[in-house]
Amino acid sequence: MQEEEIAIEKFVHGGNVYAPSPSGAWLDFSANINPMGLASEVRKAIADNIDSIVNYPDPEARELKAALGEHYGVPLESLVLGNGAAELFYLFLQTVRPASVLLPVPSFSEYERASLAAGAKVEYFPLDLASGLRLDMKALAESAVEKGVEAVIIGNPNNPTGQLIATEEIEVFLQVVGKLSNPPWLLVDESFLDFRRDSGKYRAKELLKEYGRLFIVQSLTKFYAIPGLRLGFGLGDRELIQRLELGKDVWNVNLLAQKAGAAALGLRDYARQTVELVAEERKFLWEELAKARGIRPYHPTVNFMLLRLEQMTSREFTAAMREQGILVRDCSNYPGLDEYHVRVAVRRRRENERLLAAIAKVCS
Repeated sequence: MQEEEIAIEKFVHGGNVYAPSPSGAWLDFSANINPMGLASEVRKAIADNIDSIVNYPDPEARELKAALGEHYGVPLESLVLGNGAAELFYLFLQTVRPASVLLPVPSFSEYERASLAAGAKVEYFPLDLASGLRLDMKALAESAVEKGVEAVIIGNPNNPTGQLIATEEIEVFLQVVGKLSNPPWLLVDESFLDFRRDSGKYRAKELLKEYGRLFIVQSLTKFYAIPGLRLGFGLGDRELIQRLELGKDVWNVNLLAQKAGAAALGLRDYARQTVELVAEERKFLWEELAKARGIRPYHPTVNFMLLRLEQMTSREFTAAMREQGILVRDCSNYPGLDEYHVRVAVRRRRENERLLAAIAKVCS
């Protein structure tokens, strides 16, 4: 395989529903999107504003920022908007320009891709398979100090492992590196925390008051089922946000995404029902998969689950599931994982039952 093909394959994502399916339409367990689907209120907001696309979007995004400030309890001057969370990884790294970045692995591939795009040297902090891929934040901080890196990126919860990091653990990291005269930046990706009712135990926003070299990224596309629109936001101190605003396209969030986001953030019943549904279904799916032959599921915390395969490789398993009309995420291209790991989303009961039936057939 050519080097260029290997590099491209390394950064392949799930959610490719555009290829022909043997059953006519894919059942997509490879992308971690809210199983509730698009809310009717968000659909209406998009439809009601279709004619407004003859105008440029509000460069200040005032309506959306006001909704974000109220929903998450953050000052507007701490907010920067992104065309999805991924754009904010690139924007941050292109703006801060760290010479080196430390990544716990396995983790979301866009962290590495964005780091390389900014010219940074990428260092790995491997998580231990034998201990369940748990991230020790003090050990991570000590590694960052030892290696002399200028930035560290973590997912909370981590994708694909689902491991959660309490706010106190993040503060431990910041205290250790804060003893340096020039401490590294910490980027925390909280894109899946909205799926938990106890998300406040893990959010890092309160730490912004004390630690200036902290940047928090949040996706709205996953929780509100609008990945095709792309929408996310970042939180940081005023100086960093001003630098990021100067470095981005002034119209980076389109008009329909702004309207959809503002409408979505007011849907308290939708949010509550989502959290309840995901909690119930991830418990059901985990318990059933724990009984399955040839599968060892890692304990899930949000709307996805990492699986260890015991009878076939992830490539073989993924191909066999495609024959059943189901997409799952082959995780063999994640640094830190071997060729026996896949990730599945948590969906509604009937869809989860179809997944379980297909897995039983494939693993038999």
